[in-house]
Amino acid sequence: MPDSSFKYHGKLYMIPTTLGDSNPLEVLPLHIKKIIEETDEYIVENEKTARRAIKKIVAGKSQQSLKLHVLNKFTEASALPSYLKACKEGQNVGLMSEAGCPGVADPGAEIVKLAHQENIQVVPLVGPSSILLALMGSGMNGQGFTFHGYLPIDKKERKHELKNLERISAERNQAQIFIETPYRNNKLLEDMQQNLHPGTRLCIACDLTLHSEYIITKSISDWSKTKVDLHKRPTIFIIQKDF
Repeated sequence: MPDSSFKYHGKLYMIPTTLGDSNPLEVLPLHIKKIIEETDEYIVENEKTARRAIKKIVAGKSQQSLKLHVLNKFTEASALPSYLKACKEGQNVGLMSEAGCPGVADPGAEIVKLAHQENIQVVPLVGPSSILLALMGSGMNGQGFTFHGYLPIDKKERKHELKNLERISAERNQAQIFIETPYRNNKLLEDMQQNLHPGTRLCIACDLTLHSEYIITKSISDWSKTKVDLHKRPTIFIIQKDF
């Protein structure tokens, strides 16, 4: 029976996808396959990649049956209520990110916020989160951490922010997590090597869940002696300076 605390029978399923070109059923639970088999309407960040992801998970699903709504940084807020119309009519809707878990470092959080306001049941499903996988493998503080998204592009502002995050990590014993546009990864690594304390720990978690997965934590001093090419490879960076 549907939960009586919700106004509508339709649910908003938050459906994770793979973090790269890997076999979905190696990193996603079988339950997600069943949800996709039974769901024809989706809110997605990119229609082309969403259709490809759905086809990889459920090869026999009819692409013609799919109804996709695009939600990205260009989507007008006024369009969002119509995306949940199916939920109000008793149909389930799937929310999918470009990669990983929707709603985390992802524009899908806006539709989830609206679903709560409309008293629609939100159902997050288990799947890979690059942020949590990186933290799990880093050896840094999993009980105290902050995700900052992207750091400033301006060199002077970035230097200031890196120093600030390093200071906070020491004062609060807190892991500081951030990302960069993949083609600027190598430059960010150079900036950290030049501006952070030699003893500060840095975890580089790259190509998570893929065959080329790379998760290593070293001091900034040791990273300065290491050659690694992160160009155009999805990467999570975590720093922590010990007391």
